[in-house]
Amino acid sequence: MRSAFSIFLRTGTGRSRAVKLKIIDAFDYILLVCVLVLTAAGIAFIYSSAINSDGVLVTNEYVKQTVWASIGIVLIVITALYDYRKTTRYAYILYAVLAPVLLYTVIFGRHVNGANSWIGIGHFGIQPSEFGKIIFILFLAKYLSESAGEVPLKRFLIAAAIFALPVLLILAQPDLGTASVYIPVFLVMCFMAGIPLRYIVFVFAVGMGTIFLTVLPVWNDVIAHRKIAVIGALTDIRLRLLLIAASLSIALIGIVVRRYLRGQRYFYWISYGAFIVALSLFGSYGAGHVLKEYQISRLIVFLDPSVDPRGSGWNIIQSKIAIGAGGIFGRSFLHGTQSHYRFLPQQSTDFIFSILSEELGFIGGLIVFVLYGLIFFRTLKIMRNSTGYGLYIAAGILGMFFFHFFVNIGMVMGIMPITGIPLLFLSYGGSSLLTAMVAVGLLMSINYHKYGFDA
Repeated sequence: MRSAFSIFLRTGTGRSRAVKLKIIDAFDYILLVCVLVLTAAGIAFIYSSAINSDGVLVTNEYVKQTVWASIGIVLIVITALYDYRKTTRYAYILYAVLAPVLLYTVIFGRHVNGANSWIGIGHFGIQPSEFGKIIFILFLAKYLSESAGEVPLKRFLIAAAIFALPVLLILAQPDLGTASVYIPVFLVMCFMAGIPLRYIVFVFAVGMGTIFLTVLPVWNDVIAHRKIAVIGALTDIRLRLLLIAASLSIALIGIVVRRYLRGQRYFYWISYGAFIVALSLFGSYGAGHVLKEYQISRLIVFLDPSVDPRGSGWNIIQSKIAIGAGGIFGRSFLHGTQSHYRFLPQQSTDFIFSILSEELGFIGGLIVFVLYGLIFFRTLKIMRNSTGYGLYIAAGILGMFFFHFFVNIGMVMGIMPITGIPLLFLSYGGSSLLTAMVAVGLLMSINYHKYGFDA
């Protein structure tokens, strides 16, 4: 295909034709169609969620979503035609602005759903942490592409610092769901950048360890209903500090023996594991003081929703009822009962897939899976044809898209914790939709400029 284009470019009369063919070849219509179909379906089912049992519209969310979708389509076109490589000039500036904006949100943000995540005037508001995902991806991609020759450990530590700043500020809001999205983005980008796997696994293990040790005491009280001495130790600050000190001591001894006394290789892995334990204990202590008890309960109630059927378990129970009621072909559009009788809280955002599944059934859910599968496939194809900066941006976007899909679908099916992560393109929300649209535009720009073609 490239050779054909080069032949056209060498002929005077064929130049305009070559440019048109190149634009057609580079523009990813499959990706665009999938996004538009999902967005249109989202508006339709947001409309369905706004109707009560009397057939009366109780919100105008579908109107707002239509406006945001229209703006988002314009952003896709603008971003796709703009050369993504030029964003390296502004990535540092945008990242430098992001930090104070997130800090401002923590202090002065609007309190919504238990977190200070929004800023705005009157009814108009934005969620900076959503747009921060794109800024984070651009800045981390810039650093990874410019640091390919650096020592891997130094490169990883700087990348981890770039990751930690926005995540800590978002956790301070506290918005655990949005903060968690940054983790797979960071890990996928580092993996594609050639960061040693042991460093990536280290971050993943510390994250999982922190979550596990944070929810363990609550699980002990809420679900297990019995006192376990080892778990009880986590609630005693003196014992926790003792465990942290012991883990750090083991880690340091392992480093000394390995480096200065030429010990066996397994001393490295002993230190590796001890550091994970120490950081997980420290991180869970901080998370336990930042997160509210009901937020922690949401992380474990999916294991047994019946322990709090009218509280934390209500959403999962009603969501599973809605999905099961849809059967194979569903109850038909606008004829769902769970949403119209308002049994599903946050039904236009977190549980939009439950409404779709009840009204369109298994077939409708399958179509959503296919559309998302095509988006993932096209993103992987763009990654395969890209290098450096473009590859890392596409990798970060893939991590973001997949995590949103996997966690939200798992959440509404009752196999994942409820974390408030929306289903991109389908769920109601201007900030998340516009962020996803800009991400799609970046993917198209990477694909569009893969031959070095400038619009």
